[in-house]
Order: sequence, then C-alpha cells, then structure tokens
Amino acid sequence: MQKARIKLASIDIDKVNTICTAIKEIANKTGVDMRGPIPLPTKRLKVTTRKSPCGDGTATWERYEARVHKRLIDMGIDDRALKLVMRVPIPEGLNIEIEMIDN
Repeated sequence: MQKARIKLASIDIDKVNTICTAIKEIANKTGVDMRGPIPLPTKRLKVTTRKSPCGDGTATWERYEARVHKRLIDMGIDDRALKLVMRVPIPEGLNIEIEMIDN
C-alpha cells in the first residue's frame, strides 16, 4: 500500500500548526487514515556578532536565534484527498514537501 508523506518546515510555529489542522480536517472529511502530525526536533540556528561596528570598546555581543519547526504527516493515498491537500493555501515562509512512499 502506498502513502503520501508530507513534510512541513517553517520558522513560524503558528503557520505549521494551521496547515497541520487543515490537512487533518481534510483527512477526517475524506475518511483517509492518517498518522501525525509527528513533531520532529526543532533546529536552532544561532548567530553571535559584535555590537561595536569598528571593533573598539568593550567586547559586547548580540545573539540571534532562528528556530526551524518541522512536522511529518503520513496519510493514505486517495485522489480526492490529495487534490484537496494540494489546494490548501500555503503561507509565505512555509516549506512543504509531498512524496509518495511504499509500506
């Protein structure tokens, strides 16, 4: 049996959660069995820079952090369900991948 694996990644957790609930509603409406959303480990990207532009003065630092939140959803392949998932409006800054896998 084949499944569709949907991978979601974004810096904004609210965007990821809204798309997950939209996909969950589609799965419930079409009757397709679904596993997920499975939270994957959050990747933290850290950047440390000097506050002083010229390099003189005290050694003060600014620390910036970007967190990449990821979710994984497996759902059974159904033409109607996949068409509805493809029509979900994807917000700016959200990365989505859909791939077909065999069990």
